[in-house]
Amino acid sequence: MPKMKTKSSVKKRFKLTASGKVRSAQSGKQHGMIKRSNKQIRNQRGTAILSDPDARIIKKMMPYG
Repeated sequence: MPKMKTKSSVKKRFKLTASGKVRSAQSGKQHGMIKRSNKQIRNQRGTAILSDPDARIIKKMMPYG
């Protein structure tokens, strides 16, 4: 049986936590910061845990975690 391939775009953007949740960078912070409030910029620091329906999609694309 051949190995399953991992999506290259997914392995660059997402990581799995020890408990199996999917961690990603906060969205909406790449450009256009002048339009955003300081509160929004502050709250978008660090990483976020994906919701279960979104995490299911990502896990299919990275079969080996």
